Amino acid sequence: MTELTTPGSAAAGSSSTGSSAPTSARPIEPADLLDRLAAAADTLSAKAKALSDADIRTATELPGWTRGHVLAHLCGVANGFTRQVEYAQRGESIELYDGGPSGRNQAIEMAAGHTAAEHSADLDAALERLLKAFGSLDDDGWQLPIAYRGGVAYDGALALWRELVIHLADLGVGRGPETWSKEFCLYLFDFLTPRVPADTRLKLLPLGMAPLTLGAGEKSVSVSGMITDIAAWLAGRTPTMGTLRAEAAADSVPLPVLGPWPSPAAK
Repeated sequence: MTELTTPGSAAAGSSSTGSSAPTSARPIEPADLLDRLAAAADTLSAKAKALSDADIRTATELPGWTRGHVLAHLCGVANGFTRQVEYAQRGESIELYDGGPSGRNQAIEMAAGHTAAEHSADLDAALERLLKAFGSLDDDGWQLPIAYRGGVAYDGALALWRELVIHLADLGVGRGPETWSKEFCLYLFDFLTPRVPADTRLKLLPLGMAPLTLGAGEKSVSVSGMITDIAAWLAGRTPTMGTLRAEAAADSVPLPVLGPWPSPAAK
């Protein structure tokens, strides 16, 4: 699956290193995760309904993508994960997108130019379908195997949480990274640890919180600031609070150059 940092970047599973890094072992219980999905879906739906046709054509910070591209992607990924669950409940498996990555990209390009009303209707239908599918899962259902990364339904729900929250910020409709919850930011720290360069030990100093360490390299760099700014930077988004500062050996240094979005092979 491709997602997030740029329209062509690849997603991945999570793996953390470092003595005080967050843990990737079920960061949120399924019932709570379903609540987070429902809240994100409600906000996304409301924001999409407020967009005009001109708004849909507005460029985002994602290279080559308008808001229409982002909405088309969100609709596609919602439908993709829904069918992961629907097939899993029948004991079957199916890829996330028809035609794989190329089919995904073609579908986005074909739908990006839809009217605002069409985008809103398609998105609402996709979101309703996904909440129904994931809401139908019992305790065993969350552990049903899916094709996505060779994981289980719970992994698909986590990926949807990332997609809905981060791409909502990409739309530029007043729900930027500064609105991300502490819970979501800490989850991103864990998921995005593979972006830390192999030679770097990244000490995160979120304001008002205990330090966190990502990576296990010999070169130590400290990054301080609001937790939302740190999470946005790690996710390849623009920090909106302007609080980030990097230091190495007590001197100010540029923020480290991060690696690519974690690849599917990282799981």
